[in-house]
Amino acid sequence: MAASETGYYLGIDVGTGSARAALVKADGTVAASAARDTQTWRDSADHRIFEQSTADIWVGICAAVRDALAAVRAAPADVKGIGFDATCSLAVTTWDGESVVVTRGAQLGELGERNVVLWADHRAEKEADLINGTGSSVLDYVGGTISAIFVQLEMEIPKILWLSRHMAPERFARCQFFDLPDFLTYRATGARTRSLCSLTCKCTYVPGKGWDQNFLSQIGLDVLVEKGFDALGNDVLTAGAPVGSGLSESAAEELGLLPGTPVGSGVIDAYAGWLGTIAARHEEGGIISPPVSLHESAHRLAAVAGTSTCHLVQSKEGIFVKGVWGPYRDAVFPGWWMNEGGQSSTGQLIDFTVTTHPAYGELKALAQQQNKNIHEVLRETLDQIRTAEGAESWTEVVAHMHFYPDLHGNRSPIADPRMRGAITGLALDASLHDLARKYALALEAIALQTRHIIDTLNGAGHAVRALYLSGSQAQNGALMRLFADTCAVPVVLPRAHAAAVVLGAAMLGRFAAQQHGGGGYAGDAAAVLWDVMQEMTPPGTVVLPAAGEREKRLLEAKYRIFLESIEIQKRWRGEIDAAAK
Repeated sequence: MAASETGYYLGIDVGTGSARAALVKADGTVAASAARDTQTWRDSADHRIFEQSTADIWVGICAAVRDALAAVRAAPADVKGIGFDATCSLAVTTWDGESVVVTRGAQLGELGERNVVLWADHRAEKEADLINGTGSSVLDYVGGTISAIFVQLEMEIPKILWLSRHMAPERFARCQFFDLPDFLTYRATGARTRSLCSLTCKCTYVPGKGWDQNFLSQIGLDVLVEKGFDALGNDVLTAGAPVGSGLSESAAEELGLLPGTPVGSGVIDAYAGWLGTIAARHEEGGIISPPVSLHESAHRLAAVAGTSTCHLVQSKEGIFVKGVWGPYRDAVFPGWWMNEGGQSSTGQLIDFTVTTHPAYGELKALAQQQNKNIHEVLRETLDQIRTAEGAESWTEVVAHMHFYPDLHGNRSPIADPRMRGAITGLALDASLHDLARKYALALEAIALQTRHIIDTLNGAGHAVRALYLSGSQAQNGALMRLFADTCAVPVVLPRAHAAAVVLGAAMLGRFAAQQHGGGGYAGDAAAVLWDVMQEMTPPGTVVLPAAGEREKRLLEAKYRIFLESIEIQKRWRGEIDAAAK
């Protein structure tokens, strides 16, 4: 089945606060897009709790899909395939698909609305510690440890273990568990399949082996073992593979689409961002770069950069990288392995640096007066400082200031939640100029840490030669130039930074449509998916390394100091811990 010339592929992206639907043409053009907010419940007595509702999420999806269809007056038959991505949150239902409450207390395990433990939920700290102490081989696939702070944010087994410890056994026994992307394909089709993306990346499913019976029994989840892992899922699919018989009658009616419309196995949202960027060609000097083979993807690191940043790179052979999650086999491409690194606070770090400075009020007033964005005012201020000091670059302006950026712990490549931020070179200065310098310093620190991740990946056996950005940070031209200069690699930016994730989901819908019914394509499935990605990824732009010789030397010296600051912090922490005993 060839790609539809007149129809659309529907991408559905469920983020932390909204559900988005986009109708995408075969060439990657987003014809229409709509979004609806979703609800998150907190606990006033416990800041660690974040809960959602699959019913609320599904209502939002249905409304967004109908809005997108209406925007281009699309008929139900115009949608040829559907793909889903979502946050890696835990959805809990009965075997009949009814929502099971995950809220602590007497209602835990009853039927009710709040049945999603959001990725940001931190309740399972003790369970993560227990897992860390097992020494199980499953830990090899998360950089050697399931870090207590990050497993709460994204991994599912500690959350399931918490539920088993707090829920009445008879209630727990009737539960089935889904990573949220898998719940959405279940809700759409009625099929209990699971995606290898979710299972391998977030559920300790071991590549090539499946569920580790000894590990699950060791941590106290024998009930899942005794039932043959059915509650976790045994029917697993690679990304985009058709799920069941397509849309169910009921789901089709709710969405305003046709029953049987092909639905592709979903992926975690960051992986959808990888799908939507990594195959991009780019324009340079008015010329579009040529298409490349699937094997070139092994040299491209995707960075999905918003509040935090997720780094993804795949390889033909599994590569173990200390402090980096993976390798995850078949997470997206059959027969390929994926490594996942990340920075726990990047966009959030920039915002924190700016908004907590005493001169923030002055900055806001100046931006409003000049009708400019605050980042534009900061850039202009830095250029004024650079000119006044006769400096060649911002790097030279902050040459004697150094910032270690892990205010919220380190995810990669140290995998240490105890790491904290540090600044040296402070002065008795609370002016707008000082704020501008610290803004530049925050950007520089994020770029230096990105180099640390790339160097660690390459030192373990990867060969990253380019950085592919998506997410809100791709708008920050100064940061993109710092990435290129600090990491000494070209940085490729998508045509639309905000569309990459939902575009990746739509690609899964097209792939499912081409496979639907079996035999709908010729050749290797991985090659077919790569062709889909290349055809549906609009050309982007490229930022090439352009630092002068002096800035290169400064960035190199600052990188050495950055690495040294890690060892100093660890040593100091050890000395204080020893003294406090």
